[in-house]
Parts: sequence; structure tokens; C-alpha cells
Amino acid sequence: MIEQINISNIHRVYFIGIGGIGMSAIARYFLSMGIKVFGYDKTSTALTNALVQEGALISFEDDPTACPADVDMVVYTPAIPADSAIKQFYAQLNLPLLKRSDVLGIISNNSYNICIAGTHGKTTISTMVAHVLRDADYGCNAFLGGISSNYGTNFWSSKKNCTVIEADEYDRSFLKLHPNVIAITAMDADHLDIYGTAEAMEDAFLAFVSKLEDGGLLLTKKGLPRERSFTAKQHFTYHLTNTDADIHISELAISDGGYLYDVNGPGWTLNRVRLNMGGMHNVENSLVAIAIAKYLQVDDERILKAIANFKGVKRRFEYIIKNEKVVYIDDYAHHPEELRALIGGVRGLYPGKKITLVFQPHLFSRTRDFAAGFAESLSLADEVAIMPIYPAREKPMEGVSSELIAQQMTTPVSLLKEKNLLTFIETSYPELLVTAGAGDIDQSIEPIKKLLLHQ
Repeated sequence: MIEQINISNIHRVYFIGIGGIGMSAIARYFLSMGIKVFGYDKTSTALTNALVQEGALISFEDDPTACPADVDMVVYTPAIPADSAIKQFYAQLNLPLLKRSDVLGIISNNSYNICIAGTHGKTTISTMVAHVLRDADYGCNAFLGGISSNYGTNFWSSKKNCTVIEADEYDRSFLKLHPNVIAITAMDADHLDIYGTAEAMEDAFLAFVSKLEDGGLLLTKKGLPRERSFTAKQHFTYHLTNTDADIHISELAISDGGYLYDVNGPGWTLNRVRLNMGGMHNVENSLVAIAIAKYLQVDDERILKAIANFKGVKRRFEYIIKNEKVVYIDDYAHHPEELRALIGGVRGLYPGKKITLVFQPHLFSRTRDFAAGFAESLSLADEVAIMPIYPAREKPMEGVSSELIAQQMTTPVSLLKEKNLLTFIETSYPELLVTAGAGDIDQSIEPIKKLLLHQ
């Protein structure tokens, strides 16, 4: 039934959970086509406000009486509870009820698709790839998992039938895509509530690679699990420093809060690349964007210009304050390896400063599964405060709390309640503050910013 849906026959769409970062990108896609968009989410946010300004009609009550019955399609996020009154209302109407991944599958069925996958790094890389193609006038459509700082959006359209998609492994969503180019950044164990084991998750990535169209390009980070099982004919590896990788850097210099380096690829080099954002992991991320642009025969000078003016992604190593008195960085990191890369990147740029980090764990299951890993990564900071776990779609689990992480740490750590977050910051007088997490910690960014600027 899903395969038979023709987007050209869709005129009115309802989104259940429209405020999610992935859902809102698809909503923007339909709005760009002149299709009427309706939706529900539980709270009003900057993202839902932006969608309303762009023409969407959104309600914030799980009340079917406010829902139009004459829609052609309903899109929902897996985060919506099964007992949602709106979801049950539309199910009874026998309308097409699709997951976000189903819609991306339909859209990608008639496009040349560059799909960025991996347990971390995919949002920055997909945004960087899409930015390079847009800035270089190659052109692309983009469905991103974050807000591009260059353009202030997570979606844009183009006349070019080329689409950059952040390919999400959660719920095996990426298996519905039709990739012509695949990049895999990492395959660390995650989403074990879905997969059960790390091996099952790795199996899903192998299945995703098997979907690569004939003649397509596969890029993977050197050293991924089961690397030899990837079967693509055109397969290149990348790595920041490992010269055994097909794509790697040389001649690295840190300059003015950014990086200058050369990139060596299979049969090509790109010299004097300038990246004006923090984090050595972002230098590595740029290798994927550069390799894909080279594969698509984008001119070298245009690639260099685009990388240099890339401003990053909201909540990915994002500078909130950067002055002589205090530096405040916010990041979406919610996995031990992401936190390790984040803290390492901060330490590399500011080796003499004390790092104070506030972390909000995301999901009870992830905290339970990776408590030791979180403790090890967080201990790389100088002082840490941990907020209560953000539950998202989960109910509390007995014996699982932020204390599970704190009790295994070797760095001074405080356990916070939401209401004393600002008190902690006010009394710790941080010279370099980092906030991290995928929950609602971003709602505290502006209050923290105001506090630090007026201390």
C-alpha cells in the first residue's frame, strides 16, 4: 500500500508529532510543494512556531475534535504513544497512516540519494554535505536531523533531483531508503531497546549497505566493526589520522579557533582546507563531505570555499558565548563516544582551561546499558553535573537513575534537579562551560547565557 502512494496526489497531510526534528523536515517538504499541512505536538517550541509561520496549522492538545478528517495522509513519529487519541482517530478513518521513515522512502524512490548513516556524526556530516552542494551551486534537496546554522532550517528544496538524507538507524528506518551514495560514520552499540544486541544492530547496517544502487559509492570510517563484510564495489574508507585509510588528513594546524589541513584521497588531494569550527571530530567529518563533493566532480575551489564558510549545526559544538571571560559550548552529545569526542575537541582547543560540563542523560535504557561508558567519558572533564534522565518515549526503570553514572565517575560530580541547574552554574563560576544531551536541556541555553553574561 505504501509503495502505491503518489506524492503528486497528496493535497492535505496531518503530522502527529510535527515538532520533532525529522518530522518537521518532512512537513517543510510538503509546505514547499504547496500542500496543506496540519499537525499536533504536545508542546509549543521554536520549531513549531517556525512551522506555523511557514503555513502549518498546529494544535497542542491530543484532541481529535480539532483534527480535519479530510486529509489524504497521516504521518506519525514512533515517539507518539499507541494510545494517542489523535492516532486512534485517524486509524479508525482507514486513512494511510505512515511513519516518517515510510515517507522518506517514498520521496527517495525517485531521487538520486546521498544517505549519511551512523550512530553518531551523521547530523553534522549530512548538513555539511548538503551545504557544500548548495553553496557550490551543484544543488540538492536536504532532509536533516538538525538546524543548519548557515540557513536556519533542517530542510531545503532544489530543482536538482539530488537529495541528502540523514539515514536514521533507529527502528531500522534507513532500510526504507534508496541510496546511491552511503556514508557510515560509526556503528557503536546503541538503540539496544530496538535491536537487543550490538550484533543485531550491525546486521541492520550491513542490510542498509546491501541496498546501495548499482555503481554507487560507499564511504565508511576506517576500523568499523565487520568492515570486511561490506560488499560495495566502490568502497573507500576515511579516518582523521590513519594513513591506511583511503581518505585522511595531513599537515594539520590549529589557527584562530579552527583548523587548516590537507586532505589526501584516492587519486586526488585537496590542499589548504580551512574549517572554522571546533572539534577534531569535525575535521574528520569534513572528509566525508569533501569525498562526496569530489565524487560528484564539484570544483576544488568551490569545495574549499564551502567548507570555510560552513557554520555548523545548532547544538553540535555550538558556541553560545565566546569571549575573553567565558566560553560556553552546547552540544547534542548523548552517547559515550559522542561525549568523548566532544570533551576531547574542547580540550584540544582550550588546553589550559577547566572544563565544567552539565549532562542530561537521554533514555533510561541507554543509561542502563552504557552507564560505565558514560562515567568513563564524562570523567575526562574537570567538573561534571548530571541532570535527571530525560525519559522521552520511555517509562522509569527500577534502579536506573543518573546516580548509576555518577557512582562510577573519577571526576568531581554533582547530581542536579532541573530547578537548581542555574544555581550550580552561578556558584561554580565556570570559565569554560559545556552543556550536553538530547533531551530538553536546550531549553536552559538562553537562561544560562544570560546568567554567564551578567556574572
